[in-house]
Amino acid sequence: MRPAVTRLRRLRWTLTALFTLTTAVCLVVLALVAGSIDGQSRTRELDNDLDRRVSGLSRALYYEDGTLRLDSLHEDELVEGDVAIAVVEWDPAGVPRRSYAEPADSPLLPSAAQLTEIGADAREVQSAVAWDAEGRDGRTVRVAAAPVWEADRIDAALIAVADPGPGRRDHDRLVRSLFLGCLALAAAAGLAGHLLSGRSMRPALRTLEQQEQFLSEAAHELRTPLATLRLVTSAGAAAPDTAPRELARATRLVDQLGRLVTGLLVRARVQAGTQEVEREALRLDQLVEQVVDELPPSGARFVVRTEPTVVRGDPELLAQAVRNLVDNALKHGGGDAAIDVEVADGAVRVRDRGPGVAEGDRERVFERRATGPTGGTGIGLAIVRWVADLHGGTARITDAPGGGAVAELRLPSEPAPESRPEPHREPPEPPKSPEPRES
Repeated sequence: MRPAVTRLRRLRWTLTALFTLTTAVCLVVLALVAGSIDGQSRTRELDNDLDRRVSGLSRALYYEDGTLRLDSLHEDELVEGDVAIAVVEWDPAGVPRRSYAEPADSPLLPSAAQLTEIGADAREVQSAVAWDAEGRDGRTVRVAAAPVWEADRIDAALIAVADPGPGRRDHDRLVRSLFLGCLALAAAAGLAGHLLSGRSMRPALRTLEQQEQFLSEAAHELRTPLATLRLVTSAGAAAPDTAPRELARATRLVDQLGRLVTGLLVRARVQAGTQEVEREALRLDQLVEQVVDELPPSGARFVVRTEPTVVRGDPELLAQAVRNLVDNALKHGGGDAAIDVEVADGAVRVRDRGPGVAEGDRERVFERRATGPTGGTGIGLAIVRWVADLHGGTARITDAPGGGAVAELRLPSEPAPESRPEPHREPPEPPKSPEPRES
């Protein structure tokens, strides 16, 4: 992968990771705050319920002839529910005893020593108190105690015990739900961030790819003309008597380079969507002949057969496509053998006498960066296919009779120009078959 594109993709993943991490941290903090608030709320709610019970029941108790009357505990609705009620009394000598427990065998009730300690605390502070204690079965319970007054002294304390387990289990379920929800939201945020960053970076990636594609195609198109131009100028400098001829060749090469650069710019602008494709009527046969005439000298022999063929298209783009077909034939099957170039019925066919193309590779060679056994940039035939698609045509490679390959560019053709009849209206001569032309 290209370095610039790779760096941009890494930046995308880095931004996605930072966004996901930031979102996850914020969600975890919110979950911790929510969990803490929920835990404190449940504890406060339980303490308020126990305080309501012990405050109401302690006021319902009273002394009669020095005896604490507990009858009201059997009828008060505050005794109902998942709580255990106990009463601790102190005799005149200050010795405590548990005088009431309901239910008596409740596993919530702490030991007698703990009950006495809790009641003594409420007696000492002269108001309701709340404790955590241990029930008979070893679980942690919540205990509240309130003093029972006789005139101006406290000789008893009423104690209510409740199990905070159900509330804690609900709290634990809430915490787990918050944790799983944070994971899901963080994953969703990461996915959304990745998709959004990809959408926002897609134009930049496309621009980078187009820039690299333009540079590769420019290097591919300009390499041969520039090398030829250097040879021509070197030959003219080495032999002054041939300088005028070489200067003329150099001028033609400069003109060819100008057309190449124009075609490259047109193709880049069309691919970027900033320019529409020109669709003018042109003679495809003349365009092909011009392209072949401008080719630099090589060991190959060209045989050109053309028929008048009119197509609609962009002359610069079509010229580049034809040039790439010929260059492909030179690279893969030229040598000293003849290369046949034929124009007829809206198609340009270039035949070489090389090893040909395996049937399984005939589509792959039109892909960008697809290289053959002789190397190359893998751009030329991809440009041919792109130009063909742009003009509503096709590009393909087939076997040539007797060996080699035929690369074909086919375009929708227009009616061929008709020859005008002579003024005296004599029937025109039958058309002659095109003569092969060697260059």
